[in-house]
Amino acid sequence: MIASTTNDIPGKKVTKVLGIARGNAIRARHVGKDIGAFFKGIVGGEIHEYTKLMAEVREQSIDRMKDDAERMGGNAVIGVRMATAMVMDGAAEMVAYGTAVVAEDDNYGQS
Repeated sequence: MIASTTNDIPGKKVTKVLGIARGNAIRARHVGKDIGAFFKGIVGGEIHEYTKLMAEVREQSIDRMKDDAERMGGNAVIGVRMATAMVMDGAAEMVAYGTAVVAEDDNYGQS
């Protein structure tokens, strides 16, 4: 499944637009990770525990968006965007969304 932030895919031609594909995931902070983050916040620097947490939730959201596009009959998602929001204290939602399409090889100009 191709997922692209652009509205076209080089070498492919969109033959059908299926609609909005979306995927979301909500993750809560972990008490053990919060302790490490607290101390990192005092001395400064990247909070690796949260970076890893957000990377995991981002990939899960993208995977769910691709699954949604596949359920609609698509083989690609174009115009992919992501958003995040706090849903409660200590929990964040990550949403991935884009346009599910059917994209075929663009054989324009080939014999």
